[in-house]
Amino acid sequence: MKWRKLIIQVPCFNEEQHLAVTLADLPRKLPGIDEIEILVIDDGSTDRTAEIARTSGAHHIVRFSNNRGLARAFRVGLDAALRLGADLIVNTDGDNQYCADDILRLIQPVLDGQADMVVGDRDPSNVKHFSRSKRLLQYYGSWVVRTLSGTEIPDTTSGFRALSRDAALRLNVISEFTYTLETIIQAGKKRLPVTHVQVRTNPERRGSKLYTSTWNYVKRSAATMLRIYALYEPLKVFSVLGGGLILAGTLIGGRFLYFYYTGYGGGHLQSLMLTVLLIIIGFQTVLIGLVADLIGANRSLIEDLLLRMRRMELGDQSPHVETIVHPDARLTRVQGGHS
Repeated sequence: MKWRKLIIQVPCFNEEQHLAVTLADLPRKLPGIDEIEILVIDDGSTDRTAEIARTSGAHHIVRFSNNRGLARAFRVGLDAALRLGADLIVNTDGDNQYCADDILRLIQPVLDGQADMVVGDRDPSNVKHFSRSKRLLQYYGSWVVRTLSGTEIPDTTSGFRALSRDAALRLNVISEFTYTLETIIQAGKKRLPVTHVQVRTNPERRGSKLYTSTWNYVKRSAATMLRIYALYEPLKVFSVLGGGLILAGTLIGGRFLYFYYTGYGGGHLQSLMLTVLLIIIGFQTVLIGLVADLIGANRSLIEDLLLRMRRMELGDQSPHVETIVHPDARLTRVQGGHS
């Protein structure tokens, strides 16, 4: 595939102090790319962010009338980049956190056809301005995301990432909090080729605007991960929950039977009632998982339909589908190299 256009999207909120430097550092030419354009998504800023974007070299600006959150800004940015004809999309932060000189390294696996999504690894354990608690949070949080997604991304909260056009078409950001964790879990569950490269960071210019405290971040991130994983693996999630309830009920029931056969069962009727309740709720939870799994099959069909509609709207042809003439049939469509 010939990579004609790279769009670098910059979601930002009240970044008038840093945006000019961020945009000035972005490359205008790269090997293997014919055209580079810069897209700024102004997430309802109340300062001069949009004005600075216009005067600092941004080719396109999407502006919200009010703040809608990082995930929404990222999602709208992808949609705008696709409509603008991007073959490759790079996402970076407006505070110049990431070293723009590493963009070529970031996009290289996509250019080489090795991946559809590349995440920049900041090596959080060695980032000087990260506190000890933040480093531990990054380490264990990334381990959880790797386990849930089946990927090997060491820095899952990094917003510095590259996506092919096909990946951007397939990803559907649902969360209103952050896109970083959700897109990796989605990519893993959708079997998109995902990899990572080492990138550098610039000195910290400001604190995070995404969360007000570590506890708030942990709580909202955990809810996001559970929600997305349950969306793609509902039977597994509800079976674990239901199985735990059934196991607890069985253990309590075993305790009741022990006292019953030793002549003290009359004083433990509450245990019997709790056993029955836990086992019933456990089986109901498993049944909910079965229903959710069936609904998940419909979700997959809807996502395929949405992908087809997006491609039709944008005039795209899938890079993984080719049409050939078969000797025993008038027309055969080959998907993913398997007839």
